[in-house]
Amino acid sequence: MGSLAVGTKGQWMTGVSTDISTSFIKPAGTEGDTLYCRGIVDGMGKTLAYTRIEFRNQGGQLVAFGHHTKFVGKTVNHERNVKFSPDGEDLIEGTIPEDGH
Repeated sequence: MGSLAVGTKGQWMTGVSTDISTSFIKPAGTEGDTLYCRGIVDGMGKTLAYTRIEFRNQGGQLVAFGHHTKFVGKTVNHERNVKFSPDGEDLIEGTIPEDGH
């Protein structure tokens, strides 16, 4: 999820993991229950991106969280990066390759 969060910032590659952790707070439920996951980019600089992931149960209670630090130095300001609208729905700068690579 940390990589997906970095991808929402338009990076053409999401870098390499340098630190990753998960903490489980309480049981998440039983088989068949729905969990909700949210990935957040807390900060992104010239070389590192810091992400936070939250898992919540159907009642909205936090059941687990994680942190993921990524080395993104080779992708910052790369010609293949794109820019999305604030809501993430539209591509406003750059192009996405037809073949997905």
